[in-house]
Amino acid sequence: MTIVRLGFVAMSLELKNASPSQTMTFAQFQKIVDRPAAIRKLERISLSNLQNTLRILRHAAASEIYFYRMTSRLIPLASHEAVAGWDYLSPLKENLREIGDFIVEKRMRVDFHPDHFVILNAKKEEVLQQSLQTLAIHLELLQAMGLDPTHRCVLHVGGNYKATEASLERFAEHWVREVPEEIQRLIILENDDKSFTLEDTLYLCEKLSIPLVFDYHHHLAHHRDPNWTQHWERVTKTWRDSPHPIKMHISSPKSAQAFRSHADFVDVELFFQFLKEIKGSVPQIDCMIEAKKKDAALFRLMEETRGRDDVEIIDGASFRLV
Repeated sequence: MTIVRLGFVAMSLELKNASPSQTMTFAQFQKIVDRPAAIRKLERISLSNLQNTLRILRHAAASEIYFYRMTSRLIPLASHEAVAGWDYLSPLKENLREIGDFIVEKRMRVDFHPDHFVILNAKKEEVLQQSLQTLAIHLELLQAMGLDPTHRCVLHVGGNYKATEASLERFAEHWVREVPEEIQRLIILENDDKSFTLEDTLYLCEKLSIPLVFDYHHHLAHHRDPNWTQHWERVTKTWRDSPHPIKMHISSPKSAQAFRSHADFVDVELFFQFLKEIKGSVPQIDCMIEAKKKDAALFRLMEETRGRDDVEIIDGASFRLV
């Protein structure tokens, strides 16, 4: 039997004034003439983001949700050249450790999904180096939390540039020559909805020993062969050396016309079409809900799941397929 554990992304719709992604733009930073004052404001925003992250984690644990994606916007402008030399970790050290201690205590799984501008197969050297710097910041945050950073950062393959094979090989070349080993351990790859199919992403994951995060919605939107199940065993094998259970992303199309866009909630029947195919193939699968309604989508999905006769409920966000 397979255990299914659900998670949600970044924001909680149940908590008020709890955004973990408050920010300051470079334009706003520039307007503050006193640089130390500008840095202090960045630190205050970062501190508030961390405090809200802990609030959300506590809310999640109280609701028996043990899988959560942290926002990549915890520290505004951290990778911007305008704040080069800013030691953002020191004033936030205690708060980061408090978050990490709570995650360990509650045995939660957390990860990140950096924005689309993190491109490891970039053609431009400056884009690649900026991407590596951004990933290094994610690594530092996890280390400051006291968490094992292994396989905590989901990435897309990157740009296709209308040349799929060449773009895949550029990723592999950069991976070997440019990406430090500690950053390599951080990464897991996801198939996307426009540029790289499940088969494309599997090619890289198998070649470079990277776990593959299967996005079911992306696959439905972009594939060469709709029969993903023939590749499922290969997907599961990419996780054999990971300390974490296999992970997938679940969302539903907003509409037939806007198929690639995420709906507010998850279509329970669409989800169980997937689950019926993988039942028994893995002992556990962690499913990150990428729906607009965040934790509300998780709560609705669990409510709809409780009425089914093919599951056994374990807690507030997990169940067993029977």
